[in-house]
Order: sequence, then structure tokens, then C-alpha cells
Amino acid sequence: MSFPEIFSLEQLAAGLAAGEFTAVELAQECLDRVAARDGSIKAFLEIDSEKVLTAAAESDARRAAGKPLSAWDGIPVGIKDCIATAGERCSCSSKILEPVKSPYDSTAVARLRQAGFIPFGRLNMDEFAMGSSCENSAIQKTANPRDITRVPGGSSGGSAAAVAGGMVPAALGSDTGGSIRQPASFCGITGMKPTYGRVSRYGLVAFASSLDQIGPMTNSVLDSAILLDVMAGKDPHDSTSLAVPAGGFADAARAGRDLKGMKIGLPKEYFQAPGMDPGVSAIMQESIERVKSLGAETVEVSLPHTKYAVAVYYIVATAEASANLARFDGIRYGDRIEGRDLVETYFRTRGAGFGDEVKRRILLGTYVLSSGYYDAYYLRAQKVRTLIRRDFEEAAKVCDLLLTPVTPSVAFHFGEISDPLQMYLSDIFTIALNLAGNCGISVPAGVDKATGMPVGVQFLAPALEEAKLFRAAAAFEGAVR
Repeated sequence: MSFPEIFSLEQLAAGLAAGEFTAVELAQECLDRVAARDGSIKAFLEIDSEKVLTAAAESDARRAAGKPLSAWDGIPVGIKDCIATAGERCSCSSKILEPVKSPYDSTAVARLRQAGFIPFGRLNMDEFAMGSSCENSAIQKTANPRDITRVPGGSSGGSAAAVAGGMVPAALGSDTGGSIRQPASFCGITGMKPTYGRVSRYGLVAFASSLDQIGPMTNSVLDSAILLDVMAGKDPHDSTSLAVPAGGFADAARAGRDLKGMKIGLPKEYFQAPGMDPGVSAIMQESIERVKSLGAETVEVSLPHTKYAVAVYYIVATAEASANLARFDGIRYGDRIEGRDLVETYFRTRGAGFGDEVKRRILLGTYVLSSGYYDAYYLRAQKVRTLIRRDFEEAAKVCDLLLTPVTPSVAFHFGEISDPLQMYLSDIFTIALNLAGNCGISVPAGVDKATGMPVGVQFLAPALEEAKLFRAAAAFEGAVR
């Protein structure tokens, strides 16, 4: 069987249903591609080949008996290393959790299994999802499949690289401040961040609990919609998951042929940001003309508090990270370095187990939560967060969706950005959406002529407007292709 270079979930489902290939053959093809390609990319931390092939054989048996779990039964999906999969490592690419294996499935993975998808390996990431380049992994550095001298983005860099490298049809990532959309743009794939609460966070190792969301990383808008259909919905294990109707996202993506009747907002603050690469600016202008040609009306809007988004994010996120990472102390699970007493054991374990970026964010978060600075920093940041959310609400009164850049540059070379503050600015266009809790999607829009690297654009929608988002993104994607 000859498989296409670029996997499509619908094509794979049709091939499995028609008997053109088996789930075992598909799984073996993915394993072979990982063996052939991942030596230079290093997207995967671990794959239990025997478990994958056993699951594929079980899928084939169900299909032979006429009882597939869904059309997607037997299709592999890569899993980011902070999303729990029963019996497999869940290290968050950190030394402190490197020996840990999860005793249970996250809800997202459990729902994939219920539809017959096969969890396929553990994918590299920035340690505890803290980073924008995948250079902060304590295990290995993942390369961009488009140019292995460049980063894949982060923190879901392994997930983006695995899909862009043609090793898996799709992968799960997590998005706290752009960690799905930014690497998707850098690697030339589709990355979708759902509304906060749309997908259960049960089994997602927490970085910043009020910001984190699991989402799909795929080769097309439709594929992302298919995965969200499977994962979305209320979960009794997660009190922040939303008890609202979910589903119909794939149908919305299939209906996306044009943008007639839609108003697309262009936030002026996103287009006036300093430091944007000329190639990114050029593709953004092409994208604006493309949405017009599809029948959309474009209107300029203002999100005036966007300029505070990075500062607010790095107060709120680090404060929550400081609290969430306090549990990793080497006492109950994970690595432990013994000291003369309990306090020294804490110091030695956390000192050796956490990387520099994680320590930096814990220190900052602890500082802004301290009694002398809580009101001055954390409380004020939460108030400005409310203003950022209101900016999006006001924009939604005059337009259906927003169109923005995803990143100010294409994927940069390893080691090119050494200043942490400069690295933080690579998420300048993605952070505000997480603070507001809304949904967004990064879609490939072209290639930078100077570097040959892909550039994505970002459609942003109000909370719970995923169907509208997929419909517009699919229409745009069709025009690009």
C-alpha cells in the first residue's frame, strides 16, 4: 500500500472503510516514518510500538466484525507529553517527572479512544509548556521539519513537527498563550485553540489553570474540526468544562466555501506592532485581499488594551504556575534527590529537576503573589484581563471574526533568541485570546520568500463560536490551496 505524504483523516477513514489498507498497515507506516525521519527532527520522546500495533489489530478485528467504533477507528494521533495517557510517560519534558507514567487517561485521550483513535507516542515540548521554541525541553530539542536548523515553535513543538513531518495524521497540543497556534504557523500546519472549557482539562498537567486548553494540530481545518467533535463536551471530572451543546464542527468546516455576508475585523493594534518581518506583513496583506475576494467585508477595529496583554499574561500565568508546580517536590512521585532533612530534599530536588525557564517563572509567580505585591501586580493584572476580554466583546458587536498575524516572524534559528523577554514577545499576537477565553485557529497562508518558511494567519472568534470559525477558516484554506 502506498500512502500519501500528507495524511488526511477523511481519506484515511475512507481507505480503511474500503479495505484499501488495514489499521495495522497504517500504524506500521507511521512507525516506519518515525524511524526514518525522527532521528533529525526529534519530535517523539517515546513510542510503545507493541501497544500501538495491538490497538491497531483490535481496530481491524472490530471493522472485520462490522462494528467499528466510528469512521475514525484505527487512525493514530500523537499526544503531547503533558496530556495523560494510561501506562505511558507523562514527564512534561522535565527531569523532575521523567520517570513518571500516568495511571489513567486524560478525558481528551479517553474520548479519542472511544472513537477508535489510537494514541501514538509521546511528543516533545517546552518543559511544563513554558516556552515558544521547544528549546526548553529538558530531554531533547525538536527541529522544524521545513528546516532542521530552525525551531518548530512552542510549547507544542513536538506535536507540530510530528504532523508537519508527515509522521502522524494529527496530534494533540495544549495552548496557554499560543502554544498550539504559534508552532502550527512555524511548521505550516493547522492549529486550533478551543474556547476555554470546551475541552476538558482533566489529565492535562496544569501550567496556568485559567488559560490552558487542549486542542488539535492537523493538516487541515476539517481534520481539526473532526478531532474537536470527538473531544468537546462537558466532563464531570472538570468543573471548568462547559455544559453547552458541542458538535457539528466538521459539518461547519465542510460548509466553508466562501465568506459572503461575513464581516472580518482587522485589529489595528495587531498590524501596528513593531518588529514584524516584511515577509509576514506581505502575506498578511495578501490574506486580507483573499478574504475580500471570498466575499467578506473587512472593517478596522480596535482592541486598545492589547498593549498590556504580554505583561498581564506573564503575571497571571506565572502566578498560577507557581501554585501548580508547588506539588512537584519529589515526595509523592517523580525524581527525588535526598537531602539531610525535608527542606534540603525540596531544595535539591526542585533545583536539579526544574530547568532555568521553569525556575524563572516560578520565582516571578511567587513574587507577584507575595503579600507585599499581590495588589500591585496580580490583582491589577486580573482587572486589566477583564478589560482585554471586553475589547473582544466590543469588537464582536461590529464584526463576525477577527483576522490577525499569528507571529511577528517566521521560525527562527536555534539559539537566535537568547533574551527571555524577547522570546516572550514571539507570542504577542496569541496571548490576548487566552486571557479572554475565546477560540482561534492558525491556518497556513503562504511562504516567506526570503526564507522559504511557512507563515500562518489567525482567525479569532468569540467564545463558543467554533462553528463559525471553522467555516471561515475552511473557506480561506480552500482559496490558499
